[in-house]
Amino acid sequence: MQPASSMPKVRAVGLLLTAAYLTFVGWLLLRPHYVAWVPAPNLSPLGTIRADLRMGPGQAVRRIGEGLALLAPLGVLLPAAGGRVTTSAFASFARTVFAALMISLSVEFLQTLVPGQLFDVDALLLNTTGAALAHLLVVPGARRRLRQREAAAPAGTARREDAAHVGGGAPGKARAAVRYTARDEDTADVS
Repeated sequence: MQPASSMPKVRAVGLLLTAAYLTFVGWLLLRPHYVAWVPAPNLSPLGTIRADLRMGPGQAVRRIGEGLALLAPLGVLLPAAGGRVTTSAFASFARTVFAALMISLSVEFLQTLVPGQLFDVDALLLNTTGAALAHLLVVPGARRRLRQREAAAPAGTARREDAAHVGGGAPGKARAAVRYTARDEDTADVS
């Protein structure tokens, strides 16, 4: 089991990586493209995917793979940012897919404000599918390993932190946190 104090660190790292990745995606997708001709926005589902498939197998795999891979890291980063190990698999999947869909939709709408960029419903489908596939491939196994590690940890080695209110718990009063470890069970470190 990870110590109780390391879970906030994991969550903080997940939030930081998610913010950094979203900044990169925004920079990548919201740059102006100054071109002489811009096609009409694609509002029909699978229209761009069919056009990609007509270009040949190599080009189709590259373009569809780019669409799937763009937001795929969010399928892992969003659950890490949430920091929940013991949650329903379906609820985690639904939250992740919905968040990826909303992020992709936001990026697609923001692209309409940038010269040379346009809305493509297939990008929305591919980005969301990529995040869903990454979540299904990585998150259940990672959570299972974390739960197994938690169950296999000896009872005395886990670190426990309890917060105790001093002075009757009034908002303006001081608080003390007591930390216990397996080595210091008979001495408490009050900070």
